Amino acid sequence: MPSANPAEDTAAGGESLDIIALLERGRTMSTPVLRAAVNRLAPPMDTVAAYHFGWIDAQGRPADGDGGKAVRPALALLSAEAAGAAPEVGIPGAVAVELVHNFSLLHDDLMDGDEQRRHRDTVWKVHGPAQAILVGDALFALAGEVLLEPGTVEAGRATRRLTTATRKLIDGQAQDISFEHRERVTVEECLEMEGNKTGALLACACSIGAVLGGADDKMADTLEAYGYHLGLAFQAVDDLLGIWGDPEATGKQTWSDLRQRKKSLPVVAALAAGGPASQRLGELLAADAKSNDFDSFSEEEFATRAALIEEAGGREWTSHEARRQHAIAIEALSGVDMPEQVRAQLVALADFVVVRKR
Repeated sequence: MPSANPAEDTAAGGESLDIIALLERGRTMSTPVLRAAVNRLAPPMDTVAAYHFGWIDAQGRPADGDGGKAVRPALALLSAEAAGAAPEVGIPGAVAVELVHNFSLLHDDLMDGDEQRRHRDTVWKVHGPAQAILVGDALFALAGEVLLEPGTVEAGRATRRLTTATRKLIDGQAQDISFEHRERVTVEECLEMEGNKTGALLACACSIGAVLGGADDKMADTLEAYGYHLGLAFQAVDDLLGIWGDPEATGKQTWSDLRQRKKSLPVVAALAAGGPASQRLGELLAADAKSNDFDSFSEEEFATRAALIEEAGGREWTSHEARRQHAIAIEALSGVDMPEQVRAQLVALADFVVVRKR
């Protein structure tokens, strides 16, 4: 099993240090611009957003909270370098993608009823649903503002890609919510939803720096293909962690996706597998959908459902799918002419995404 420490999540110590350095570079180079953008917001939205990003605590005191893995900013900077530009060229794209990503997190936490993110109470839990909605909307608006500020043709092309990705992300969230009220969802429907909800924005992160650096549409589209399949691999791993992840590592409750009745890949694959465990799981989930006391279920009841998903093959199938999507992502890179060091870093980041515990 992978370690909770990213430094232990790759095969060799040297490689792991490169991954940590890449992620930290993305965070370090994008955070000052991100903070400046957030500071434009009217009070109290500026402080609510600062709390969400982990810069302050619930009382407004400076904090060094977990701001996430910073995979998307790292990819945006590498994307610029793939096109032969300096990494700094990708900073507006890195910040814009991070703003859209966090807009979606603020809204998702409220819609899903999640009370914890990154080991802290979520914004809606601390500041109320209205602020979560408003700040999410504000971050979305800021993303376009930041990206268009250079005033170049490339900035306009990049913004078009970001807005398309954002629309797909919202489509995916709508699909995800609709699935919670259905007894059955096909594997194909689940993959389409996850391609929208996660794949689209990661795909954008992988092309947006290149577009800002002057890459043509062919190169940008190929980099997006890498990011799209990387996003599907990322989400498959997230789905596994959403059921079997260690709360100490994920910052969420045990069996978090089961508590929300999510039709994630392990669940959908298990239901489609057939056999006694699949049939029993289907019966339980159908009863759950009609239950009025679902919120009072015991840990044992959720553990039973997780065990049935595993027995029916949902866990193994999802692990295999994560590896399959990872392989497709790596293969896509062969269609891009780029510096070999950048190619190696993109491969290493893809490896990191599918070998993690949070």
